[in-house]
Amino acid sequence: MAATARKNKTARRILAAGAGLATVGALVAAMPSAGAAGDEFAAGYGNGKGWGRMVDVQLLSFNDLHGNLEPPAGSSGQVTRTKEDGTTEKIDAGGVEYLATHLRQAREGNRYSITAAAGDLIGASPLLSGLFHDEPTIGALNKLDLDVTSVGNHEFDEGARELARMQNGGCHPTAGCFVEGKGFRGADFPYLAANVTNEKTGRPLLDPYFIWEKDGVKIGFIGVTLEGTPNVVTAEGVKGLKFGDEVETINKYTKILERKGVKSIVALVHEGGMPASASYNYNCDGDGDGDGEGVSGAIVDIAKNVSPQVDALVTGHTHQAYVCSIPDPSGKPRLVTSASSFGKLYTDTTLTYDRRTKDIVRTAVASANHVVSRDVPKAADMTKLIEDWRTLAAPVANRPQGFIAADINGRGSTAYEKPLGDLIADAQLEGLAPADKGGAQLALMNPGGIRSDLVFKASGAEGDGVVTYGESFTVQPFTNMMNVVDLSGANLITALKQQVSGSNLNSIKILQVSKGLTYTLDMTKTGADRVVDGTIRLNGEAIDPAKTYRVAMNEFLAGGGDGFAALATGTNKLVGASDLDVFNAYLAAHSSAANPLPVPAADRITVVK
Repeated sequence: MAATARKNKTARRILAAGAGLATVGALVAAMPSAGAAGDEFAAGYGNGKGWGRMVDVQLLSFNDLHGNLEPPAGSSGQVTRTKEDGTTEKIDAGGVEYLATHLRQAREGNRYSITAAAGDLIGASPLLSGLFHDEPTIGALNKLDLDVTSVGNHEFDEGARELARMQNGGCHPTAGCFVEGKGFRGADFPYLAANVTNEKTGRPLLDPYFIWEKDGVKIGFIGVTLEGTPNVVTAEGVKGLKFGDEVETINKYTKILERKGVKSIVALVHEGGMPASASYNYNCDGDGDGDGEGVSGAIVDIAKNVSPQVDALVTGHTHQAYVCSIPDPSGKPRLVTSASSFGKLYTDTTLTYDRRTKDIVRTAVASANHVVSRDVPKAADMTKLIEDWRTLAAPVANRPQGFIAADINGRGSTAYEKPLGDLIADAQLEGLAPADKGGAQLALMNPGGIRSDLVFKASGAEGDGVVTYGESFTVQPFTNMMNVVDLSGANLITALKQQVSGSNLNSIKILQVSKGLTYTLDMTKTGADRVVDGTIRLNGEAIDPAKTYRVAMNEFLAGGGDGFAALATGTNKLVGASDLDVFNAYLAAHSSAANPLPVPAADRITVVK
C-alpha cells in the first residue's frame, strides 16, 4: 500500500479556483497503525530498513522537468561526468520512460521511500506536453508515484486558475477535453506553495506543507518558490498573488510542523545555485569540511539562514547538478541538492530517522546524483502514455518549417552569445522591421526563453536537417507576443548593463542580439562595467543616448522581465505576431532542402575573459 493518500482524491487538498483564492489545512497522509511496532521497536536498531530504532528513509528527488517526456534532443539531453583520470565525457540522459525505470529500480528493497520534486515540472514544455497544457506531464508524474512537489515559477505561466486545474483536474476552459470521453483528473500529489499568498486575503494559494507518514515515521515537507517569481513570469501569470521571503516562510512553517510533533523536515525550494563545475559528479565539499564553498548563488544565503531544524534542502531553478553541504545557522553542515533539469538526473538520499527523537540523524545522511541513462528498459506504461499523446499531436507536430545544415545550439550552449540566439533575434528583427509591423531597428531575446537546441538528426520520419513545428515549438514554447517599442539610446545602454548588474549581478543574463548590434563584454571587470562604454554600436554607428530606437522584443522582456527594468520604459508599443510564428516564418523564408540554414557565427558580442 502506498505511503501517502495521494490516490484518494477526497483526501487531497482542494485548491480554490475562481475569483476567491482560499486554502484548507495541509494534507496529512497517514498509514494505518502497524500494531506490533512497539515490540519491534524494543528490539533495537535493526538493520535500518525495518522496525529498529534507526530507520533508513529513501528520498528520491528531481526538479525542472519542464514537460520533457521524450528524451531531450542534442546537447540539451546530455550531462557531463568527470572520469577518474580527470577528463570529462558527455552522457545521453533523460526521458520519462527511462526516469520511471530508474526510480522504480531505486525503490526496490526500500521499505520507506519518498519521491519529491522542487518545481518547474510543467511550463516551457515541448510540444508533446505544451500543446495539451501539460496534462500529459501531470499524467506521467502520477504514474511515477510522485509524493509531493513545490511549485516553481513556471507553474504560474498560465496563472493561478490553470495551476488549480493542474491540481484538481477538469477540462481546459477554452481548449476543452483533449481525449474524447475522458476528463483530466489532475495531480495525485500535492503542490506546495508556502510563500505564495492571495494579495487581498493573505491566505496561501496552496498547501504550505505536507506530512508523509508510514509506520509512525513522519517527515514534513515545506514547499516554496523563489521570491523573485514575478520577475521571471509574465504579469498576467502572477496577477493577484504575493511571493514571500523563502527563509521567513520556511522558518514559519518549520515551527508549525514542530508544534504538530514533526521534527524531521525537508524544504523543497525552487531556487538554486551554481556549482564550480558542470560535472554532475563534482564534489562540492572538496576537503570535506561542509563549508559549501563549491557552490554559489541565491541558495547559499537561503541555506545558511533556514532553521537548523530543517534537515535537508531539495532545490532547483538553476538547472544545475550538485550535492553539497552548506552550514546551517548553528554552523552544522546540512545537505543541499539539485538534479540538473529535464529529467536527466535524480538524487538518491538516505535520511536516517531516529524513532526515539523523531528526528533525522544528520551525520548519517548520504546522498548522490544518478544519471537517468538510456541503457535501461523503457517503462511500458510511459511508452504507451507518450505514444497516445504523440498520436494526438502528430498532425501539428510533424509539419516541416525549415531546414538546417547542422546542430544550432541554444539551450545546450554555454557561451554568452548562442548561435540559436542570433537566429531567433534575426527572425524577430526581420518579422518586425516592416513599417506596418513596427519598424524595428534591432531585436533583443532573453536567453532563458530559448528552451532547446535545433538538432540536425531527425527526431522522427521527417529526415535529417528538417525542422518540424514540434521542434521549433520546443525551442520557443511560450507563444509570447512580439512587441516593438520606442526606446531611448540611454535606456538601451542601461538595459545592456542590466545584463550583468542589479538582480543579474550574480546570475548573468546575456540578451541575444540581432545582426548589426555589436559591443564588448569584459568579464575581467565587475557589475555594469562589464559592458564596455563606447563599444555599443548599431550597424557600425555608436548608440546615441539622446536618440530613439525602435526595438523588437517579446512581451515578457517588454514588461521588464528578468531584471531588465530599462526595457519596460518603452513607449509607442505595437503588438505583433507571436515569437513562434515569427521564428517559423523566418525558417520558411530562409531555408530549403537544397539550401539549409548554416550555423550562425555568434560573433556580435566580443567577450574579454
